[in-house]
Amino acid sequence: MNVGHFPPPKRRGLIIHGAIILALAIIAVIGFINITRADVGPAFLISLLVALAAFAPIPFLVYRAYSLWRADYHLDRDSLAINWGLRVEDISLSDIEFIRSVDDLTTPLSLPSLPIPGGLLGMRRHPDLGVVEFLASDSKKLLLVATAKRVFVISPENPAGLTQTFARATEMGSLTPVESKSVYPSFVVTQAWESGLARYLWLTTLFLNLGLFVWASLIIPATPRVALGPQFIGSALETVPSSQLILFPVVSLLLSVAGWIAGLYFYRWEKERALAFIVWASSMLMSLLFLLAVLFIITTPV
Repeated sequence: MNVGHFPPPKRRGLIIHGAIILALAIIAVIGFINITRADVGPAFLISLLVALAAFAPIPFLVYRAYSLWRADYHLDRDSLAINWGLRVEDISLSDIEFIRSVDDLTTPLSLPSLPIPGGLLGMRRHPDLGVVEFLASDSKKLLLVATAKRVFVISPENPAGLTQTFARATEMGSLTPVESKSVYPSFVVTQAWESGLARYLWLTTLFLNLGLFVWASLIIPATPRVALGPQFIGSALETVPSSQLILFPVVSLLLSVAGWIAGLYFYRWEKERALAFIVWASSMLMSLLFLLAVLFIITTPV
């Protein structure tokens, strides 16, 4: 029997996600560059808002691109495993009622919100099927996987091959029945939150970044210019507009978010959890160093 992997189409989705991420990154970089050149005022505020608005979706899109890159549907005589990033659904073959094309539905199935090719993810309610969860990439190759608790929508590159393999596996019967299992990204966060050390590192990093933002916002209007940049012995002290201090809390926050996500990635495996704590501790230390850097800058006489 042809058991094995039936991955979703990936190329088009990865190209589209990559293009969007690149465009947003360029806009964010331009916005941050403009911040360093603008004095406190409307131009500074607009540049800051544009930079933050452009950067905010990037981690979300990077995760979606990573999930698509790692996405796979694996079918054997015992189960159908759906892997999509941190989302894992392992369905016992005995729990699957049917697998068929969405074209067989009398009432069309609506796509989830933000239906970007390569990332058809989310929940929908169908009048006949009830709650439907999308874990798919291509709207032209959608298959319904019906179970007692929920209907899943997947999009293998070879829908006919997966359907035929499922029919054959059903006929042959299961060798070793497995228990169905569901893992959600939020489960990893909840599991990590139960650790006192993780809570301490997360909250400390959060408060350090919030404090840095508040402190910088108070310094900028009260201090016209600050010494920022390499200073050499015997050379004149070079100063810049204090508005450039906003880069410190912004960069600190962005790096902290990246570290938090990286830590969650490693926390999924028991043997890698020490590495997750190292990443979170490094993020906390980095935020503290940014805070000390601002303190050093404002105490330097100009």
